[in-house]
Order: sequence, then C-alpha cells, then structure tokens
Amino acid sequence: MKIRPFILNRDFDKIKNWITDERTHAMWCANRFEYPLNKVNFTAIMTEIWKEYGDIPYVAVDDSDEIIGFFCYSLNSDANEGMLKFIMVDPAQRGKGIGKTMIRLALEYAFDITKADAVHLNVFTENARAKKCYESVGFAERYTDADVFAYKDELWGRCNMIIKKEWIEIW
Repeated sequence: MKIRPFILNRDFDKIKNWITDERTHAMWCANRFEYPLNKVNFTAIMTEIWKEYGDIPYVAVDDSDEIIGFFCYSLNSDANEGMLKFIMVDPAQRGKGIGKTMIRLALEYAFDITKADAVHLNVFTENARAKKCYESVGFAERYTDADVFAYKDELWGRCNMIIKKEWIEIW
C-alpha cells in the first residue's frame, strides 16, 4: 500500500459510494458534506477546509493502484501538531487491516515529512470500531466532550485522540 494525493476527477467516483447510509455518513464527516456525496459539494467543502486549515486529501492505493482508503491531513504549525480527518476505507476492504496500515502511512508522512510532534483526530464515541482501530495504531484519548453532535434523536460524544512522535514504536 502507498498513499498519494487525492485527484478529484480520477478518485471521486470511487469514494463517493463507500458510505451508503446517513448514520455512517454523519459518523464519518459530522454532516460537513451533503449526503449522498456529490462532486460539487465535496469540492466546495474541501476547498473551504483547505483555505481555513490547510487540509489536503489523500488516498491509499493497493499494489494495483486501486483506491482503498481516503483521509485528509493538515499541520497546525503553531502547535506543530497534525490532524487527520475524514478517514474512510472501501467497505469491501474493511476487516483486512487496511485502515491501520493507511493510518500508519499517514503518521509516517506526518512525522517524517511534515515533522509534526504529534497527530490528533476526532472520533464520535458511538463509533467504537473506528476508535478501536485508532487505539490499535497507538492513539490515546486526550479528552472527550459529551453530547456535542445531534444525529436524529441521538446525541453523540466526540473523543479527541492523539499520538505523539515519541510514542511510536516500530510497527
């Protein structure tokens, strides 16, 4: 597996179908994007977060150059802390360790190329499968805000997780 920058006209049609229900969509993006994903809205939001935070979208590809994962990364240079957002894996590839490998590659990029001291991400507390994946890579809970996101008749907590460069052991 390798990661490369996301190319809208090449990659969007592949990832747009990975999230097939509204609840999963809300867990993935906190409804920042319209559901279902469409290219115009996706482009507008990605442009907005690039301007505001410097987020750059990436894809993970397998040995045959098939897209199997997606995420965004930005670096807060004041804190020297990276942030991962909008992490998703092709549903046909889930349960195969793809998410862990992709996140490890993203962390290598963050620590080795952007020279971040730490990387963090947010995950809803109801998304236990994603939280377990992040913990397995070495992320630890920094803090949790209860009941910060409303989805229909549910209130979800948001957990901020962090991994510091000095915590990384050889995987």
